[in-house]
Amino acid sequence: MFGLIVFGLMGIYLLLLIAATTWAYRRAGKKGLPRWQRWLWAAGAFLVVYLPVFWDWLPTVVAHRYYCEKEAGFWVYKTLEQWKKENPGVMETLIYEKKIPYVQTPYGRAMVLNQRFLHIYKYEGPLLVNRWRIETEIRDSKNGEVIAREINFSTSQMRRQAGWSGWKLWLASERCSIEKHRDQGSFGQITAQVEGAKK
Repeated sequence: MFGLIVFGLMGIYLLLLIAATTWAYRRAGKKGLPRWQRWLWAAGAFLVVYLPVFWDWLPTVVAHRYYCEKEAGFWVYKTLEQWKKENPGVMETLIYEKKIPYVQTPYGRAMVLNQRFLHIYKYEGPLLVNRWRIETEIRDSKNGEVIAREINFSTSQMRRQAGWSGWKLWLASERCSIEKHRDQGSFGQITAQVEGAKK
């Protein structure tokens, strides 16, 4: 039902764009203006209808691509094999927390995965041009050491926080698909290995 409403509104808006552009072109023709000036009038009318709704679409797309290229990535600072060597026998004693309680830590809000590992989630936004920064980490709760970190960006807003722009469905994008930096493996794999450390 919601989809039908959205497509209906998009259809009405498209017709309004076409009508405004056509009307301006014809109006300029009746004034006897040359063809290039008619097209200027048509372009002006198009922008008058287009910009109030879509003015931030292009800046959002450009900013999203820029930050995906420059800052997004996945980094492993210490493999679980290295961690096991530094903490012999500890991994076998860890029990995965099924309820996954949330705690506030100096590093941000975190899910307690077990007695030694935290899954930290930092969500910042909205930043400039509808940008949201998502940073996730696995940390050793004993010494605060970062095991792995992933930084990502999205333009998919939480509607209540984003206000009017949260309802602009055309601004929504997936998280970064192109990352400048990616270490071997993935954040999900490391999390699964940590969660697998249960009796």
